[in-house]
Amino acid sequence: MNRPARFLRCGRFRLSLERPLIMGIVNITPDSFSGDGVLTGGRDCVAASLERARAQREAGADILDLGAESTRPGSEPTALEEELDRLIPALEAMRDWNVPLSVDTCKPEVMQAALDAGADMVNDINALRSPGALEAVMKSDCGLCLMHMQGEPRNMQQNPTYDDVVGEVRDFLAERIRACRTAGIADERLALDPGFGFGKNLEHNLELFARLPELFLDGLPLLIGACRKRMLGEITGRPVDERLAATLATTVIAAEKGAKIIRVHDVGVTRDALAVWTAIKNAERARPMRGRHHERTGGGKFHR
Repeated sequence: MNRPARFLRCGRFRLSLERPLIMGIVNITPDSFSGDGVLTGGRDCVAASLERARAQREAGADILDLGAESTRPGSEPTALEEELDRLIPALEAMRDWNVPLSVDTCKPEVMQAALDAGADMVNDINALRSPGALEAVMKSDCGLCLMHMQGEPRNMQQNPTYDDVVGEVRDFLAERIRACRTAGIADERLALDPGFGFGKNLEHNLELFARLPELFLDGLPLLIGACRKRMLGEITGRPVDERLAATLATTVIAAEKGAKIIRVHDVGVTRDALAVWTAIKNAERARPMRGRHHERTGGGKFHR
């Protein structure tokens, strides 16, 4: 494995990867699996999006991820014009916030419109496989997240099957990295997502978590999105609105295993969990140095 990347080039921003970054989810949809889609109840699209995004930013989000098409299991695609009508006005209203803006889409037309409107990153569950997707992003400076998915949202959870889930996810991501490089896209723009819950059952998801370090490819940062997902409900027996503790467990485990971007609905508590993890890790790193210093100093005084 190559040396881990130290930063991610993300449009107007150069994001340090010295600590895990928090990506705050802003679902501009009426049918988010997590129940936090901002269009629920017929609310005004832009106003609701701004309210949600502002709360995420104030809670400490390093990146805001705007999605105007639901990708929950069993969902149907959103029409192009409807996705654009939801997304672009909200994106334009946020582009002067001095925070990186990511767009969660797999449509090349939406990617291009979003980049024109000020987006800094494209988060694509289809890993830029749609015809025209690479062409839509290759000449920009936007960050890119390449995710693995077996099938598509409408059918991805219908008996997903692998011989070796980690090996197959790894091979897929390696192929998409090669495709990006062939298109002239620099590695410093890329992040990788193994796609928890996207065409995987509980056994597959647990295997991916257990062997997460095997998915580090060429030092590129890993993005982990397990927040509130069904796998956590299967483990704990909790409904989607009671999976915060389980989500925080995955956050700390992912950070411990080297993930550099954590995609979540609950930014503030995620920030706190990562702050505690970071403080303990820093103390661990400092401890051997303090011990050696004490030994040298104490030993010298003793022999005198």
